Amino acid sequence: MNQQITRLSQRLGYQFQQPEYLEEALTHRSAAACNNERLEFLGDGVLNFIIGAELFRRESSLNEGQLSRLRATLVREETLAEIGRSLELGEYLTMGSGELKTGGFQRSSILADAVEAVLGATYLDGGFEACRDLVLRLYQERLENLPDPQTLKDPKTRLQEYLQSRQLPLPGYDLVSSKGKAHDQTFTVECRVQIDNVKKTVGQSKSRRKAEQAAALAMIKSLGVK
Repeated sequence: MNQQITRLSQRLGYQFQQPEYLEEALTHRSAAACNNERLEFLGDGVLNFIIGAELFRRESSLNEGQLSRLRATLVREETLAEIGRSLELGEYLTMGSGELKTGGFQRSSILADAVEAVLGATYLDGGFEACRDLVLRLYQERLENLPDPQTLKDPKTRLQEYLQSRQLPLPGYDLVSSKGKAHDQTFTVECRVQIDNVKKTVGQSKSRRKAEQAAALAMIKSLGVK
């Protein structure tokens, strides 16, 4: 484990004074009672603050809603898992045999939790500034290439705002069909809008909510909404 801690510390660009913090951050709950869940909780809070503060500093023209959407996309599971993979964090995790057999070291949720736990460990070991420096290193490219906040709104919200800005009726959503067994259904939803005449698009997904979002996105593309 000592060699692993050294290698990972080099990847992180941070040398732990108390390596046991990092060892705990890399221990999944399937492996031991003393695991990374508490550090994950701490890291989540610190990460949200650091990213929020950095967005506030960088993006002075954005409002609260736009900043919130940007932060949400930066701290979501998918992004954290991408960071975990870039660090090859799965190679360093200690897990129970069950998780190992099912490929837990590659699972996005486990990698995302481990990244947050590593941040929590860094905060405990080196303080806020050390943790902030690490977060900004890990997020440097993403912070320098932030997406347009408008594109981060979910499709239903974007479509509704587009129609409201033109004083047009709000869209309607109808369930067309639901197929499959109760635990594995596919929903088909139709989105309708009244612009000169009725326009319709269809979306499919494993949940009705996501099918509505897919139908709304299809409508956005059909209308050429930017």
